[in-house]
Amino acid sequence: MKGKLILIVGPSGSGKSSVLKALKEACPTYTYPLSATTRPMRSGEKEGVIYHFYSKEAFEKGIKLGEFLEYAVVHQDNYYGLIKKPVIESLEKGEVVVREVDIQGFDSIRGIIPKANLVTIFITAENKSELIDRIISRASISADELEKRKESMFRELNRARDCDYMVENKNGQLAETVQKVAEIIKSESN
Repeated sequence: MKGKLILIVGPSGSGKSSVLKALKEACPTYTYPLSATTRPMRSGEKEGVIYHFYSKEAFEKGIKLGEFLEYAVVHQDNYYGLIKKPVIESLEKGEVVVREVDIQGFDSIRGIIPKANLVTIFITAENKSELIDRIISRASISADELEKRKESMFRELNRARDCDYMVENKNGQLAETVQKVAEIIKSESN
């Protein structure tokens, strides 16, 4: 493989999704693979635009056949995952592939993709209280759910050192964060 798989990693509230969305606009020549899911298609969604939609049976068959680089069950109900074949094909062509993943996905992928073809960028906020504020401001959640997310956040923050780079996503400075990420990708893909 000649290409690079760039993983955007970080805890809930760090802004991974916002960084990825802005990066797609700033760097449209990179490859951004779609997720596969078993959740029902929502109104206005189309197959192959944001997701590939699978039946639960087809997804589970794909798991058994090793067709996913990573997958997870979300909300104890639906599978979400990254299909291996298109990513490997892009890497073999020498493309830069960018993907947002959680820590579980990060662990799965780095067990499959050679280190020479993998770059990991950990996105974080200015401090832990900022992450908590962002989690709270996104949606109303119960005190129990907040505690679970905080525990998860602390576990994920402890994994930052496992990544190649760490980028702080300061409030109101998304463009600067995306610029830093784009510079890392450019330096790693030359």
